[in-house]
Amino acid sequence: MNQIVGVPCRAELAPLPSGQVQKMQSSGASSALQKILARRWLQALLCAVALLVSLQASAQVSDPRPLDFRDAAEETRFNALTHELRCVMCQNQSLADSNAQIAHDLRREILQLMQSGKSDDQIKSYLVERYGEFVLYRPQVERGTWLLWFGPALLLLGGALLVVRVVRRRSARAVPSADDGQEW
Repeated sequence: MNQIVGVPCRAELAPLPSGQVQKMQSSGASSALQKILARRWLQALLCAVALLVSLQASAQVSDPRPLDFRDAAEETRFNALTHELRCVMCQNQSLADSNAQIAHDLRREILQLMQSGKSDDQIKSYLVERYGEFVLYRPQVERGTWLLWFGPALLLLGGALLVVRVVRRRSARAVPSADDGQEW
């Protein structure tokens, strides 16, 4: 009998002795036979579920070893680079701050790329090819990102022009003179 995740699991279910089956059938105890068979099927089903759960749990475990840096300069470069990159799952966390499984994997991959001699720009372009511009906290200034870069400035400029226009209209209105000949 094997154990998977604390649940006893039989690799092979032993058949019922033929004499016992014949006795149960001849005595009209088919309900007892059905209960035994149902129990066996339930054991097999629980065994299969426990196996699937254990496989799923082991599939999500990342490499528990800490990252191995060659020197302090490499660690500093790694930290700077991972703070410039966005976690593709968390979306508003840097790769350095995220605890998502993909962030762990990407940090390991970035370190491997660094140790293989890739520059920061090469690593960034590799990640952009795989995940798109979204992975960069500071995307490149390109035709597709102009609105992202210059949109806030355009909104601010438009608001300032609107304020100037409103102020000029109000000041252009006729201001009543202080001396209109009336006395109180």
